Amino acid sequence: MNVTPSASGPTDRRAATLVMACLGVFVAYLPVTTVAVSLPAIQAALDASTAQLSWVQDAFVLPMAAFILTAGVFGDVHGRKKVFQAGLLFSAVGAAVALAAQSIQVLWIGQALAGLGAAALLPTTLALISHAVPDFRERGKFIGLWATSLLVALAVGPLIAGVILDHAAWRWIYLLAIPISLTAMVLAARLLTDSRAPHGRRLDWPGQITATLAITALVYGVIEGGAGSFTDVQVMLALFIAVVSGVAFVLAERRSDSPMLDLTLFRSPAFTATTLIAMITFLALIGFFFLLSLYFGLVQQLDTLQAGWRLLMVTAAAIVAGQPVGRLMHRVSARWLITVGLLVVSGSLFSLTTVDADTSFASIAWRLALLGLGMGGVLTPMTATAVASVPHHLAGMAAAGNNAFRQVGGALGPAVLGALLTARALDTFPGHLADAGVTEATRQSIVETAHTGGLGAVAQMNLGGSTGQALGAVGDAFLDGLRLCLIVAAALALLAALVSVILLRTPRKAATATVTAATNASGHAPSATSAGAVLTAPGEGRTQT
Repeated sequence: MNVTPSASGPTDRRAATLVMACLGVFVAYLPVTTVAVSLPAIQAALDASTAQLSWVQDAFVLPMAAFILTAGVFGDVHGRKKVFQAGLLFSAVGAAVALAAQSIQVLWIGQALAGLGAAALLPTTLALISHAVPDFRERGKFIGLWATSLLVALAVGPLIAGVILDHAAWRWIYLLAIPISLTAMVLAARLLTDSRAPHGRRLDWPGQITATLAITALVYGVIEGGAGSFTDVQVMLALFIAVVSGVAFVLAERRSDSPMLDLTLFRSPAFTATTLIAMITFLALIGFFFLLSLYFGLVQQLDTLQAGWRLLMVTAAAIVAGQPVGRLMHRVSARWLITVGLLVVSGSLFSLTTVDADTSFASIAWRLALLGLGMGGVLTPMTATAVASVPHHLAGMAAAGNNAFRQVGGALGPAVLGALLTARALDTFPGHLADAGVTEATRQSIVETAHTGGLGAVAQMNLGGSTGQALGAVGDAFLDGLRLCLIVAAALALLAALVSVILLRTPRKAATATVTAATNASGHAPSATSAGAVLTAPGEGRTQT
């Protein structure tokens, strides 16, 4: 199963795996925030419409969500080291294509290639850690550092983009990923030990095709429905395809002797809980970050670097919280770590409903820091529990499954919350224009522009003496929508906390008995650690608690 390691011993091998895993997840997540804060510059440079611009990020997220399960299986079958290196290569090529893009369509291609790279990197980095560190307590520390690297990528992205956009064109935001990816590829060839699932897994093409169709159609339908109407024929067709493909996926996986996602994993309450929590939480948080970037730019009129420093409050606090939480995981139940973290997230989101156009940095900073502390308390135990709740040979599948649902939530977040914000803002916008004293004729023109191109398009209009009044009304309408979205996001965090309380509650004695039984049966410590079931490979029987 293993290739002879090039490291000098187990400790060196674990350290090398950790470094490579952290580099991999950093490369995977770096495009998320660097591109998000650079969208206005991209739009101006490539003369892109609002609809075209929305697909810049979606071109990255869709392949990542659609192919992340396949990447996990491919690593289990052909070797996780190979898939890890392939992910780095796709990331570098995608960044290079985007760097050279002269049109929005070529940029989409670059983003899609980078998304494929991220799909390969996310499950394999976790599976490599799980293989190199079989002890679940020590593995928790490693996954804490993995999660920290993810947060560092999200934190430095806006700052990198802000500095670059102050001195150069938007395309140079893609440069950094190229040398990091290529260097990591070279180091991985020397330092990583390859591993694969020992139970004869093979690729599941029916599962892959139906999963890709379901995820793509669902995200497309929600995005287009939010931008237009959910009664549009193409939107209804997309959602219908998503439902049919989802049912076909379940049927295909139930009948397959080597499924891409073994549905018996969901018999583990721990895996089911963390998967649902990942999807719900990332729907709320990624949607929130999308809206927060718009708030800083559209309402507070901040430049990219200023917005980046404010976003850093969230990720910096999450990084600070991540390491202590990782050390607490073998003393405090993941159930309570995750639940408390989600309650903190929800409270911070509710507290942000009072912000307005004149809210100072000091006033908003503590709320963003509180949000980051909550995130840091959730991410590490959530990820570690998902991987630890299944046996060793299914680590890649569990990591891929958890990441797939997380990315689906992340893809839906901006679409769902963006649709809510747009609907609420456009509903209140005419009233704010009237309150600002804008004449009826001008008001009608402004409202028509907002319905066609979004609230941001109003800033491009030549309104003469009414410009200030119109922009003030834009800010007020945006805040109306933002407050609604914050309430929804906070409610989603509360829902995720409820899932944690209900499903992550296996008694300690039962969990200990399960681990002991599995150890006696297999001769080595299993990767199941807390709430859930010990699952064996299909056809070998299952022991459940």
